[in-house]
Amino acid sequence: MGFFKRVQGTFFSPDLTFKALSEKPVWIDVLLLATIGVLLFTYLATPYLQKDQVQLLENDTRFRDKYGDEQLERIIEGRKNPPQVQVYAAYVMAALGLAAGLLISSLIMLVLGRLGSTEGRFVQVFAVVVHASLVDKILGNGVRAFLVLSQKSFFQSTTSAAMFFPNLEVTSVPYVLLNQFDFFQLWMFGILALGLKYVFKVDLKRALFISYFFWLLKSLLNVGLSILITNAYM
Repeated sequence: MGFFKRVQGTFFSPDLTFKALSEKPVWIDVLLLATIGVLLFTYLATPYLQKDQVQLLENDTRFRDKYGDEQLERIIEGRKNPPQVQVYAAYVMAALGLAAGLLISSLIMLVLGRLGSTEGRFVQVFAVVVHASLVDKILGNGVRAFLVLSQKSFFQSTTSAAMFFPNLEVTSVPYVLLNQFDFFQLWMFGILALGLKYVFKVDLKRALFISYFFWLLKSLLNVGLSILITNAYM
């Protein structure tokens, strides 16, 4: 199955696409496409993220109480005018973060799948995970980029359940919890189950359990890290 047919099939005929991928795993070209999507979103959204961070630092008195006026001003200036090397590092980290996330996700799902099946190889899982990621990294990031550019805000451009509660503070626990229910992520893990079904040769019910159980683990980790980071800086 060719590149364009696999990309189109991920969105419109995922069952057939992932069945083909389980039989002949290919992923390099689609990983490159997903990386381009992440880098483009980073390029478009970073200026608005910096602006939102500056506003948060300036308006939240907890930062001033914690750091004092002089240190806080230095932090704000660093957000407004980051060193060029920091800008380039953000792109490198975005690309490496995507690759690392896909590799780790595939490894964990391979372990989960092999707990109840003797079938499945890492390259098969990785191929379906990479293709499923297009839902979030291309379509999802495309929608988020549109929201960021139209609303001139990164924090207010979520595609998760948090969008229904615009008055929540982005550093609050309820916001962090709601932000895990991202519509494109939920869609991605749903079609991913179709691939896992063929890779592990299990029924769809079990494949859905593997996929969404991993989503639950990932969400709990994200919530825990967000709370730790917030407590460390505020």
